[in-house]
Amino acid sequence: MITKEKVINLITKKIQSSQVFVENLKGNDHLQVTVISSEFNGLSLVKQHQLVYSALKEELASEAIHALALKTETPN
Repeated sequence: MITKEKVINLITKKIQSSQVFVENLKGNDHLQVTVISSEFNGLSLVKQHQLVYSALKEELASEAIHALALKTETPN
């Protein structure tokens, strides 16, 4: 089981200028994550998502996170 706080900490450690919002969709292993960061400026959607996935690599590999709905944005 992974906590919302751990997901937020892992992402903000990798993407330091980010705001992260986590919602449990089903249990604690199906998550909806929204990440807002200026580091996404100029990056394609695929590159943005790859950056977030790299922060959660171990949790995804171990299936602590079984499903991840991901939304990335740049600040207004």
